[in-house]
Amino acid sequence: MGIAREVFGDALPIAERYAEFLADAGVERGLIGPREADRLWERHLINCAVVAEAVPENARVVDIGSGAGLPGLVLAIVRPDLSIMLLEPLLRRTNFLNEAVELLGLDNVEVRRGRAEEVVKEFSVDVATARAVAPLERLARWALPLLRPGGELLAMKGERAAAEIEEAAPVLKRFGVRTTELLQVGQGKVEPPTTLVRVVAERAPRPAKGSKKRSS
Repeated sequence: MGIAREVFGDALPIAERYAEFLADAGVERGLIGPREADRLWERHLINCAVVAEAVPENARVVDIGSGAGLPGLVLAIVRPDLSIMLLEPLLRRTNFLNEAVELLGLDNVEVRRGRAEEVVKEFSVDVATARAVAPLERLARWALPLLRPGGELLAMKGERAAAEIEEAAPVLKRFGVRTTELLQVGQGKVEPPTTLVRVVAERAPRPAKGSKKRSS
């Protein structure tokens, strides 16, 4: 809990309530596997909280396919300066998220039921986040249209992050992204550090077919 205290600071009591809710209702409703209950802090909460290192101050954020609120709800806890929309298509998950937001007393979070493609004309954000939602090739198609020019997609990825960047190259080129890079956050706080693919938006896609830094 020493690392959790360092990462969450004064917000640790809120994070603890969220962990309890995940271990109880989250497991009961199938949002978190039963085996995950004993490793919620390192594998989920701290792993997601360190993503905040890459998020600009006062950003407007959409968490795509938010599920149990990872990483969106965790970011809302650790960074009250952020305005966060948890975007999730499944009703049982949005019900869970609404209950969690109310339980934790978070006033910087909106829960929205829907898919990225359905809300693309309704708003634009500074940052889009996602964890275990889809390969980068598909995720980029959903996330990039939601970003303002210069906005960022921060996708939590695993060992295949570099390969996913290569596979997504045609889509990223079509969207004319400014930069694509691999970042590692949470050094010394979580092992292994959290890997992010950071994609910076440039412009809308052309009407066509379809850290360690790595340029695309």
